[in-house]
Amino acid sequence: MTPAARRILGSVILIGVVGAAGATLYVRGPGPMAFSGGPKVALADYKGPNPTGVPANMTNASPIERGEYLARAADCMVCHTAPGGKEYAGGFAFKLPFGTLYSTNITPDKETGIGNYTDQQFLDAVRSGKRHDGARLYPAMPYTSYTYMTDADTLAVKAYLFSLAPVRAAPPENTLAFPFNQRWAMTFWSALFNPDTRFEPDTSQSPEWNRGAYLVEALAHCGECHTPRNLGFALDNRKKFAGALTAGWRAFNITSDKTTGLGGWSDDDVVSYLSIGHAKGHGTASGPMGEAVDHSFSKMAPTDIKAMVAFLRTVPAMPSPDLPAKLAPPAPPSHRDGMTANALGKTVFQGACVSCHGWTGESALSPMATLTGAWAVNDPGATNVAQIVISGTKRHTPQGALSMPAFGKSHSDTEIAAVANYVTARFGSKGSQITASDVADLRKQTEQ
Repeated sequence: MTPAARRILGSVILIGVVGAAGATLYVRGPGPMAFSGGPKVALADYKGPNPTGVPANMTNASPIERGEYLARAADCMVCHTAPGGKEYAGGFAFKLPFGTLYSTNITPDKETGIGNYTDQQFLDAVRSGKRHDGARLYPAMPYTSYTYMTDADTLAVKAYLFSLAPVRAAPPENTLAFPFNQRWAMTFWSALFNPDTRFEPDTSQSPEWNRGAYLVEALAHCGECHTPRNLGFALDNRKKFAGALTAGWRAFNITSDKTTGLGGWSDDDVVSYLSIGHAKGHGTASGPMGEAVDHSFSKMAPTDIKAMVAFLRTVPAMPSPDLPAKLAPPAPPSHRDGMTANALGKTVFQGACVSCHGWTGESALSPMATLTGAWAVNDPGATNVAQIVISGTKRHTPQGALSMPAFGKSHSDTEIAAVANYVTARFGSKGSQITASDVADLRKQTEQ
């Protein structure tokens, strides 16, 4: 090969390498805290109060007590408990477009759980997505968020889990289609999308902000539901917290956008929604968010909830174009007025829903049953309205239990689609056009 040919070949190779690196960086996108733009430092070099760990009032708590608080903040129990099963014993089904994935047993059982895990193996599993046998975990386990947890916090969670009674329970076998059943491929996915690095405080922000950042990004892993996915099914932080469809439910926009995000909510509204799952004029949490409130956020210290709000306030506004700029007011008090075109939907609503929700959408029984102002009824896709009708909701709040029966077995897909379309048209800004086929698909994504 002539020198000229070698130079040309070398140039082609260099261009290819640079292009591949550029494509990789583009697909990977920015990190979750890149938006803040401030200087980040290692935790050991941070001069402010330690933003990790447990609240100040738990400074003298035992490792197990600290671990229990952190495990609740990380919402471990919900994903690792099958409906009707024992807590943390696994078996919860994640319905994916390419099959079903089941969560693992994380009780200290030595045969079917994590009883044989060393500290390092536990750290590797939680933060790097690598099992004790070297096999890779699927990112249904949010290790790309947990990767920011400190050693101390991660091992405190281990101490708590190992204090539980061991449960002998092996989850069902996953039913993922090829090529998604090839665990070895997750090695490359993790190399691309898991930074495998610990939380770094932003020195330009307040201690409260940094505490909120640690809670939101690492423990509560809010982005896993509220941030859209990129081409590689990793979080697309260019659209951070802009909302996404996750596990058959819509996780709404929680950026600072004033019309379709949290920008129009007061701090007290957001605190209330996270603490009890309801904010007056903004609706009530249900589905996965309701579970997160009941089992995680409602158990957290008020100072931690306020810190999370402080952090969320700074997330750049990202509008949701399909949502209305203005929410619908209460509907007329008479069923004869307002939206009545969907006769079947009105019939279903009158027979099954009106006694709790009322014709205006403002419940006389409980503010948590009020429909007016909720994003769910103002979403022209009606995803969450249909899911709530299918599955019902059971909430446990400081104000008492709230329960809505499930109508999935008593009503057909056609009836559920009709009532969802009626509800969004009567109580929302724009009626939905969800079909019986859509409802059938939603059932498949959530039924256990």
